[in-house]
Amino acid sequence: MVKYLIAGLVALILAASSQSASADWQAVEKIDPYLISGTTPPELYASIGDKGPKLLGTSSAIAHTNFKLTWTRKYQATDAGCSIVVARPKLIITYTLPKPSQKLPPDTQRRWDRFITGVEAHERVHGDMIKDLVRKIEAVSLGMTVPDDPKCSKIRAQLTQRLAQLSQEQRQRSRDFDRLEMSNGGNIHQLILQLLNP
Repeated sequence: MVKYLIAGLVALILAASSQSASADWQAVEKIDPYLISGTTPPELYASIGDKGPKLLGTSSAIAHTNFKLTWTRKYQATDAGCSIVVARPKLIITYTLPKPSQKLPPDTQRRWDRFITGVEAHERVHGDMIKDLVRKIEAVSLGMTVPDDPKCSKIRAQLTQRLAQLSQEQRQRSRDFDRLEMSNGGNIHQLILQLLNP
């Protein structure tokens, strides 16, 4: 249910800048709703199937989590080698969630509220995983030093390798979480059953 903007990520996280660093950062999180039709739970769920975000070009999901990550980095070459002295992220997380396009009857509204609250909570776990990834990247980056690197080229290559591994680990965590949540009896499965069954 999570969709990543992985293409070009390594290039983005290696972007360098001479701007000053700040130890504190905060992710920008926003909701991007897509409208669904219907006034009964089955109609709403069918509309999610028709209009939900497409993953891998074919299958659709109830919701997904997207992110854009860029970095402000400063590399400093000294006699001891090259060090990263600034590593400040800018992270925007977008949660795509379904939203009914019309007023719902009271019972449907009650069931919908329970359903969408659970779905959003699920997606925000993905958001927390992304923020955790950024913190790990920050920890690996800031203060990293490579000796005998006057052009700061070796350090970029080494950083790329470390960050690729961190990214793979985060994606695997996300896949494992989805597999558990959407398995038979899992949280998302239960939310769907509670929505559809009186």
